[in-house]
Amino acid sequence: MIFRQLFDATSCTYSYLLASRKGGEALIIDPVLEQVDRYLELLNDLDLELVKAVDTHLHADHATGLGALRDRTRCVTVMGDQTAADVVGMRVREGDRLRCDGMKLDVIYTPGHTDDSYSFLFRNRVFTGDTLMIRGTGRCDFQNGDAVAQYDSLFNKLLRLPDETQVFPAHDYKGDTVSTIGEERTSNPRLQVSSVEEYEELMNGLDLPPPKLMDVVVPVNRSIGLAQEVLAERGCAVTPSQFLEAIDAPDVTVVDLREDYERARGGSVTESIEVPYFSLKQALMPDGSLHKRVSASDARIIFVCTYGECSALAVELAHELGWSNCCHLTGGLNGWWAPKQIHTTATGSSNSQPEGRTS
Repeated sequence: MIFRQLFDATSCTYSYLLASRKGGEALIIDPVLEQVDRYLELLNDLDLELVKAVDTHLHADHATGLGALRDRTRCVTVMGDQTAADVVGMRVREGDRLRCDGMKLDVIYTPGHTDDSYSFLFRNRVFTGDTLMIRGTGRCDFQNGDAVAQYDSLFNKLLRLPDETQVFPAHDYKGDTVSTIGEERTSNPRLQVSSVEEYEELMNGLDLPPPKLMDVVVPVNRSIGLAQEVLAERGCAVTPSQFLEAIDAPDVTVVDLREDYERARGGSVTESIEVPYFSLKQALMPDGSLHKRVSASDARIIFVCTYGECSALAVELAHELGWSNCCHLTGGLNGWWAPKQIHTTATGSSNSQPEGRTS
């Protein structure tokens, strides 16, 4: 396994690069915009392909590197379901598993610092964002922070992990790099409370100054989505109504790029070819699964995903590989539901929501 802890001195942010093997796929947690070139150099040195870039929450002290990494590597951006960011390629919830080349990270919803704060558990390591820090906890006085919610996240979720679980936070201001759940339970001064009321009083009495760059970076971090209108201007995007008209045409192939858990949650698209986004490049090659089913020269392909970002990246990749007649469903399946085409896998029955509904 490959594991790197990277540090941005300006914001005292830790970013984490994980991969199961050299020459394989990698993901990065909490990347900083100013460090993107450094990440890309390291990925090149280790012969890794970045497939997912993850933020534990919407940061207020640095500009995220998610958008820049997506634009330069075509990786999928990942945040929690509650994020205020405009568009990310994948949103996760409590109980999901974030997968990457044999690695599985358990997704834990840990609100309190912000209402979109998540932690990620990988084997004996937990990446806690700003929820649990080394000898501290994240402030709760902005972005819908809530000390009561944070108490629950700490005492009923994170502190129930095994004592030997290593704690890797998003920040440290003293030079510490790692702790353990057992250490924090006994030595973290903010955790030596006897009740939720005592914790709430402690956190609400901190009276901390706002992060210096908060007014600048929060709006930036909310606007990281891929500019899908560019593809629309090039004629490479369809609206929901155009999608409905096109899918019955005999020369149209719908390619569903979502991962299995996304289909289980959102339903499957009937008569589509299911090719997870990370398998698309191989599928488009001459000996790939799409080449065996459709012709690159005369097929009309419509890529679909949950939010429209992965499908937009898929169009760019397909064009580079010679599949010129490709487009995508702008905005993805999340903001639109077509009862004749979408079926809820959880119940096995057709979804009865009206066409054009926005979730």
